[in-house]
Amino acid sequence: MSKDLVIDSGSEEISIALLEDKQLVELNTEKKNLQFTVGDIYLGKVKKIMPGLNAAFVNVGYERDAFLHYLDLGAQFRSLNRYYQLAIHKKGKMVPMSKFKNEPEIDKDGKIADVLTSGQTVLVQVTKEPISTKGPRLGSEISIAGRNLVLMPFSDKISISSKIESQEEKTRLKTLIQSIKPKNYGVIVRTVAEGKKVAVLDAELRGLVNRWETAFNNLRKDILQPKLLIGEINRTAAILRDILNVSFTNITVNDQATANEIKQYVREIAPEKEKIVKLYTGNVPIFDHFSVTKQIKSLFGKTISFKGGSYLIIEHTEALHVIDVNSGNRSKSDASQETNALEVNLEAAKEIARQLRLRDMGGIIVVDFIDMLTNEHRQQVFDKMKESMSADRTKHNILPLSK
Repeated sequence: MSKDLVIDSGSEEISIALLEDKQLVELNTEKKNLQFTVGDIYLGKVKKIMPGLNAAFVNVGYERDAFLHYLDLGAQFRSLNRYYQLAIHKKGKMVPMSKFKNEPEIDKDGKIADVLTSGQTVLVQVTKEPISTKGPRLGSEISIAGRNLVLMPFSDKISISSKIESQEEKTRLKTLIQSIKPKNYGVIVRTVAEGKKVAVLDAELRGLVNRWETAFNNLRKDILQPKLLIGEINRTAAILRDILNVSFTNITVNDQATANEIKQYVREIAPEKEKIVKLYTGNVPIFDHFSVTKQIKSLFGKTISFKGGSYLIIEHTEALHVIDVNSGNRSKSDASQETNALEVNLEAAKEIARQLRLRDMGGIIVVDFIDMLTNEHRQQVFDKMKESMSADRTKHNILPLSK
């Protein structure tokens, strides 16, 4: 399978299309210089304590105050707050995390007023971007993501991705991380770390630790809040971080500056893949050249046609999404009704998985497949749905077909 990334970088926004075998499977568009994205770490000011909600509203510089619930503070909130206080009152160089003594954990059934006061400066991370009239959602259980690892300050836990199936490899990675991990840092090992050598993981871990500790070395008491402390990498780099692997074929971009940024990022995480980054200089718009525009126009309507004249109807309601599978012209074929139903449903499963990624659909999704009589056929469709959804990085749960 060929896997291509096509990036249209405009003056105000950047659009990123992921193609698999020339078919559009993901589309992301973001404004340039976008703030308050998931993963951004801010110094914020507590504006108001809400005991009834067991939460606080925090000013992080957005036009509306952000929301921070007690349960999102994280067990090590006192350690985080103490480390911040040490940073702004330090004389000379900051105490490294490995020599820092953690504070007692907060009570999981405690009250927000026990740990926060109005006007207090807090270190928070955006967990949900602002939408409509709502400000960002925040948490204080900080994590910094890399390509292979996710760093968790004030923790000592090592977690291995459940998608790594080999128990031997899980044991190898856990032992390896345990040997190179500094004290007071937890690590989540991502799926792409499977088979990686110690030198690669050690270099990335050192880079993440350095990013965290450098931010505190630069803190001073007179720094005005709110302030962005550690920014998440932009969406282009984030997508590359999450999906770039040895099967990637090409990354084509129509802007020299963006191409240089991507080359630099690829050089850091996968030097052998640097040559796949190419600058597009054609006269035809880049999305037209790669047939992305044509696919966008045909893929985002209510009715979606797919192989053999069959089609999907996608409806959105307040509570859930409904997808209806229709055989269309296939019903006129010479095959039996049961065979037709199975063939249409198998093709529909692939297209549905593609549509979920393209439209970034979440929540409850109900699919009305064409009725089939045999349990064997229903199991085949269920297995095809799971197989087709395996490429989707969003956490999901697929239930078997009902009778």
